[in-house]
This record gives sequence, structure tokens and C-alpha cells, in this order.
Amino acid sequence: MVKLSDIFREQAEQDKVLPGSKEINKMRECGMLLPIASLPSRYGIGAFSKEGYEFVNILKAAGQKYWQILPLGPTGFGDSPYQSFSAFAGNPYFIDLEKLTAEGLLTEEECREVDFGGNERDIDYKKLYDGRFPLLRKAYERWKSGLEWGSAVHDLAARTLGEETREYCLYMAIKNHFGSKSWNLWDEDIRLRKGEAVARYREQLSDEIGFYEFQQIKFEEQWTSLKQYANEQGIRIIGDIPIYVAFDGADSWSHPELFQFDEKGTPVAVAGCPPDGFSATGQLWGNPLYDWGYHRRTEYNWWMKRMEYSFYLYDVVRVDHFRGFDEYYSIPYGDKTAEYGHWEKGPGIEIFRKMQTCFGKEDLPIIAEDLGFLTPTVLQLVRDSGFPGMKVLEFAFDQTEDSAYLPHKYGENCVVYTGTHDNDTLVSWFAGMNDHDRAFAREYIGNEHTPEDQVHWDFIRLAMSSVAKLAVIPVQDYLGLGTEARTNEPSTLGKNWRWRMRSGDLEDGLIRKCRRMADIYGRL
Repeated sequence: MVKLSDIFREQAEQDKVLPGSKEINKMRECGMLLPIASLPSRYGIGAFSKEGYEFVNILKAAGQKYWQILPLGPTGFGDSPYQSFSAFAGNPYFIDLEKLTAEGLLTEEECREVDFGGNERDIDYKKLYDGRFPLLRKAYERWKSGLEWGSAVHDLAARTLGEETREYCLYMAIKNHFGSKSWNLWDEDIRLRKGEAVARYREQLSDEIGFYEFQQIKFEEQWTSLKQYANEQGIRIIGDIPIYVAFDGADSWSHPELFQFDEKGTPVAVAGCPPDGFSATGQLWGNPLYDWGYHRRTEYNWWMKRMEYSFYLYDVVRVDHFRGFDEYYSIPYGDKTAEYGHWEKGPGIEIFRKMQTCFGKEDLPIIAEDLGFLTPTVLQLVRDSGFPGMKVLEFAFDQTEDSAYLPHKYGENCVVYTGTHDNDTLVSWFAGMNDHDRAFAREYIGNEHTPEDQVHWDFIRLAMSSVAKLAVIPVQDYLGLGTEARTNEPSTLGKNWRWRMRSGDLEDGLIRKCRRMADIYGRL
């Protein structure tokens, strides 16, 4: 079997023949989309394990420069990375148990005894929840004993973790105390964060807080190590932040002034999308809406902290639902559907000008998720920001034959995807197209006789050959998998965020093909 080192050696020889080619093509790059959860692993879910390092090696061998992942925050009901308990914390599921074993905090036998599910393609979140936290608690007990327990755990956390991350640890400890209920169902004194109540719970739940601080310390240790390795191999990480935070989370509890809440902490209005051709009643997300007036008066201080944390985690930040900074859809709290909401003005370019000042650079490493229905003012905001927007090939082929997502309409300052985490795979999408759209897609590509089981390569080639400065392809599309490998189907529960890649899926021949395509289209 050919080794990755052989591929690297062959490429080095090619570089000698083509001096200067990298300099010429430095503005054209490519990457792969694969959530951390979708990495192969021994213990039920992808983690910051050796498989993550191996994937970095694969990316390098395949001529890629970027690894795009999904949000890294701790997830709650529905397991969505877009509904996190904090904008300043990491998902403990991603902590590598093998590293904890190597540190003497767990034994291999203890890890093997836990039932994480027998399907290496699937994440069983119930088994993961039931099995992972007892293991982490065993590791915590051994870890704190090595610190000579007392105030040592909290002292270490104070030196290692940010203030907002430690606030998350407090939140989760109190949440567990109240049987996992959201903060609006807690006793009034702590629900409203009265000083005496906060101090009392800090003391009463000191050990539980320490357990969550341990998780965040290990999360940050392991993620920064993996990210550093990726950067050393020439791979940059594209991360993802949702514009909104969850109501059931540390952010809305600890900083109610940031949101449109009344004096009792009840939302006045919540986020969502209006009715459209896909949903007659719209989408009721339920996230709290920001009090943009307060943010403006405080010079967007919380947002600067959030972006600082995001730039710490990632090299490039994809901002989800970018249009919400121009206008956001406001739905009266308590409504059962999104039918009776209305549009309000967001902060606009002002917040991004503040970021430029705060971080001392005009060219911020941000990708604007500008998908969906875009008004002239949203389009102007994207232009004013200078951030690259997104183009998705699965949106390009429709009855009009005039979609803005057709590659001949692209400018260079964009990122092209075959599909995102919310789309079906290329194979399944193409199979489900109506006859007209399928015929038009084949005609547009100019290869009308490609076998069905190879047509995904035509679309990958279309993305790679476009003028977009960055092309990102989901791993499932490179593998030519069907809808069983879909990451997420919006507005559904129970079957999302579950797919995992298997070790060996990205075999040497496929890696060579990816590299050759990157080379042909000037993206090495």
C-alpha cells in the first residue's frame, strides 16, 4: 500500500520541476469540510485523537490548505452544534480518552467497558451521554487528587480559562443541581443572579464546578495541540459561529442585559425566519434576540470578546446567518409559529468596523454565510465588509437557469461549496433532481454521459475550476456517499449530526485524485 509519505515525496519532486508555481497560485486554495464529531474514533464520536492528526496528514497529502469544522461548543437537546450551552466553551465529547489514559487518568479497560454503540458510521448520543461523563468524572477525581485538592483546581482554572468559560462551568453546575432544567426554571434568587445566591452556589457546588473546569482545561489543551499541528502542516482551521446563542445557556443567564428580556428574564421576542416556499409557517428558532442598542452603547464589548475567543479557536471564522447583522426577524415570545414576526434593523457595518479597530486589521479572517433570500441592503453589507461570501453548487441548477450560484457569475472573493452541512450529499441531491434541472446541470457541466456513480466528480471539478479563491468540499462528496451520510436536515430531530467517517475511507487513490485536481486548477 502506498504511504502518505510517498505522496509527499512525489510532490516535492514535482515542485522542483515547477519552481514558483506555489507563489503564482497562492490566492487559489481548497479544503475539506468534516466536523470533529465525524472523525473515526474508538469511543463513539470523533475527538481530538490520533485520527484527527491522521486527517491533517491526509489533508496535506491531498493538497488541501483548509479544514472546515462546525462549532465546537457543548451541545444540548437535539445535539446541534448550533445550540450550545455557551459561546465560550468547548464540547467535552471531543476530549480524547486515549490521551487521558496516557496521562494515567483512565485505564484502557475502563474505556472499553463502556457501550458507545456498535455502529462505526453512527453516533449514538444517548449512549455517549450515559457513558462519557462517568468516565470523565473518574478522570477528574484522579486529576484533582494529583493537584492536592483544595483551591488548586479553581486556581488552575482561573489561570487557564477565560472568565466567560468559567461562568459556563458555574452555569452547568447549577443546571445539574436543578435537574438539568433551563435557568428560567431555577429558584428566583439564582435565576436573577442575586449576589448572595451566586456566592452560596459557588461554595455549595465547588466540586461540581471543578469538574466542568477540568473538562474545559482538557478541551483547550487537546484542541490547541491539534490545531497547532495542523498549522505546522500548512493547514488552517475554518471554524463556525452561530449569530445567536441558546436561551438555555450561560450567556443569556449571566448577561441578560445583552438580550431583549423583560425585568424577570423572559424574552420579549425570539429569532426565526418568516414563511417561505419551504415552510408555510416559517421557522421558529426560539433564540433570544440581541438588544443592539445596549451593544452599541457598550461598543460591542461582548461581541469583541466572542470574536477574540473564536479567533483563538480558529484561523478563519465563518459567521452563520450573516444577514441577521443587517436585519433580523423578530417573533413575539410565546407565538407557536413564525407567521407574525417582523423585520428589525441590526447593527450593520458598524460592528465589523469595531472589530477591525479592536483586532488591528482591516482584512479580518471572516467568511460571511450569506445564503438564502438576500435583500439589496444585505448584499451591500457583504460588499462593505469585504468578507468573502458563500456559493453553493446545489443551489445553482433550477428552472430559471439563471441562479446567482452558477459558477460563471462568481467573483473571486467568495468560497464555493458543492454543499454545506445542511445540504444533502451530491449523490443523493443529483438523484432527487427533477428531469429539467438534472438535464440542465449535465448540459452546463458539458459532460452529459457521466455514469450516475461518478457524477459527483463533475460537480467537484466545477467547484475547483471556478474563480472562487477558496473551494471547500464535504468529505462525503469526495467519497461519493448517499443521503445516509448527510450531516443535517434542517427542521428535523433525531437523525442529525450522527454520521462518521471510517478509518481507511480516504484511501491512497482518492487522496491522489484530490491532489491532482487541486494541482490542475491551481489550488495547491
